[in-house]
Amino acid sequence: MQETKYLYRGIWLPLVTPFRNGEVDYVALRQLVSHYRCSGLTGLVVCGTTGEAAALDETEQLAVLDTVLTEAGDLPVMMGLAGNNLRHVLSRLATIGERPLAGVLVPAPYYIRPSQEGLKAYFRALADRSQAPLVLYDIPYRTGVTLSAETLLSLADHGNIRGIKDCGGNAETTRALIADGRLAVLAGEDQQLLATLCMGGQGAILASAHIRPDLFSALWRAVADQRLHVARDLFHALMPMIRLMFAEPNPGPVKALLAGYGLMSDELRLPMTPISTELARQLAIVREALDLVEADAL
Repeated sequence: MQETKYLYRGIWLPLVTPFRNGEVDYVALRQLVSHYRCSGLTGLVVCGTTGEAAALDETEQLAVLDTVLTEAGDLPVMMGLAGNNLRHVLSRLATIGERPLAGVLVPAPYYIRPSQEGLKAYFRALADRSQAPLVLYDIPYRTGVTLSAETLLSLADHGNIRGIKDCGGNAETTRALIADGRLAVLAGEDQQLLATLCMGGQGAILASAHIRPDLFSALWRAVADQRLHVARDLFHALMPMIRLMFAEPNPGPVKALLAGYGLMSDELRLPMTPISTELARQLAIVREALDLVEADAL
């Protein structure tokens, strides 16, 4: 139980995929990994939603993964794996299983809206074959189906299903999973970070942690150390930026901010588009204020 509980902790970053002139910018990708390697983050997630995995073909996804693994050093790396054709997903799972992964982040099969029994069978089939532990990704507004609390607690029985990125939007389900203790509960909705940690969640996978990851990590440590006044102050300092990060579709705002820091080009693949001029203006103001926050001073 202890090994399961502490396998996934802290702040994990769902890394963006930088592009330049329509192609993956591997130079910028290596620069990003180097930038985040010593930032206090617990690990990286490759080819998640924020990484625009749906816009990458399989060859690109593997190349992105291999680039990140090469640059990450001791920083653990998790890989996103989405699809709705089980045979195809299993084939891709076998391929990425040849890499030294800390986990595989798997959402429900999208579009087809299976039953809860079908969802259980799907995830168990993947867990049976995966070399790395599975982290479930409950995000019904993208997949069209919700993983019920009963389904999640049933899947927790599988020895190779070890965590969940919780974007389900149901506080009672979150509480039940934390109380049960078999799955590491990682907040996936950035605005739910503090609430999930205070209930006993182990950490988070957050797109907004691209900006000032040191503050997100300090917030996690503050909760772990029962310094809740510090955690609250950090959360309130981060919230204006978090709100704006999702004012327009992710990862547009993240990429705009990273481009402002000179870490990559502000380029996305259609149907994703760069953010509006007004949002860019608001983000610049918030970024300037956030740059002045010192975690150690709180």
